[in-house]
Amino acid sequence: MSPRIAVVAGARTPFTKAGDVQRSVPAYELGRVALREAIERAGILPGQIDEVIFGNIASPAEAANIARVVGLRAGVPLRVPAFTVNRNCGSALQAVTDGALRLQTGLASIVAVGGTESMSGIPLLFPDSIKDKLMRLARARSLPQRVAAGAAFRPADFKPVIGLEIGLTDNHCGLNMGETAEVLAREFKISREAQDDFALESHRRASAAQEAGRLAAEITPVPLPPRYDRFAAEDVGIRHQQSLEALARLKPYFDRRYGTVTAGNSSQVTDGAGALILATESAVLEHGLPVLGWIRSTAYAGLDPSRMGLGPVYATPLALERAGVELRDIELIEMNEAFAAQVIANTIAFASASFAKKELGRLRPVGEIDRDALNVNGGAVALGHPVGATGARLVLTILLEMQRRGAGLGLVTLCIGGGQGAAMVVEAA
Repeated sequence: MSPRIAVVAGARTPFTKAGDVQRSVPAYELGRVALREAIERAGILPGQIDEVIFGNIASPAEAANIARVVGLRAGVPLRVPAFTVNRNCGSALQAVTDGALRLQTGLASIVAVGGTESMSGIPLLFPDSIKDKLMRLARARSLPQRVAAGAAFRPADFKPVIGLEIGLTDNHCGLNMGETAEVLAREFKISREAQDDFALESHRRASAAQEAGRLAAEITPVPLPPRYDRFAAEDVGIRHQQSLEALARLKPYFDRRYGTVTAGNSSQVTDGAGALILATESAVLEHGLPVLGWIRSTAYAGLDPSRMGLGPVYATPLALERAGVELRDIELIEMNEAFAAQVIANTIAFASASFAKKELGRLRPVGEIDRDALNVNGGAVALGHPVGATGARLVLTILLEMQRRGAGLGLVTLCIGGGQGAAMVVEAA
């Protein structure tokens, strides 16, 4: 990108299982906590921000443009505009991309970006059968009319529809996200054992990162209602004593008879938020801002929704080309672990000449992914995947780790429900 765009600072909340300690914290409050801390770490005043852009997929009814609510609650002045983006799993990365484009085109010099999601807050819905009956009851004027309208209700009218299940089912192909992982497991002949082994390693790496304080460097605590005298301070999905034996006992969740994808080798349903401060190079120099790293390129790609998990292998070559680098130049990779099967399928496809030729129209494979450079602090199988927020965590995680290791280039990539992929190449400060 020209001019160069800096990631100045960032922070995230703890990632906690839906229904757990952050269940009563609205998505906009999670976003506020992350953004306020990112502003503090950047060493700027809220009034220096030119725009707020946040990703979110399950907008609360009371905060339809959640980016605006997050910004105002974080102390950003009324005059600073804000908008919310939704690219499913890639929403927060889209917010980063949109922020970088604002900076690159001269429309802003400092922007706040990120994503937030309270999957605990995704509502239960009434079935369609109840809507007309409620309308007739509301319009009834006489007692006989009200009695007749009330008598039309049946117990089935009050059976809740789980909003999360609807949201995680693709409108085009009719498969839920777990079923798309089963598609890849069969296509790439990925065994249950391979998936469980990958999941175990994710937990081991996340456990080691948490014990060493590497995850704590990303996190800012969240005060918990109702008294706000307690805090969520760390990720809670990590199973420190996870074992292959325990994983093997879990039944397939999405294809009960023939499947291999389980709750144990899938990402967790999670609440959390992440925020980043971006700035132009000139703003960095003018204000003496710190720099975590630089955004080198971004790319998005579309593919068959039933194989949505392969998004990274479609988007990454575009991002690499725009950055002027090859996969072999990349020293660290953060690939979202929507499902173990999905990440394994990508590692196979990245290295496959036949896949490159048939699916990508390339003469040679994208390249080999070194497992020792991939998700070195664990991934969403252990940490969780608050859908609208994950992209911000991936960028923050990789830049902090690149600082620790002195790495020069990193790749952030993830699959996106609905059949898309996203990738971003970042450069060390």
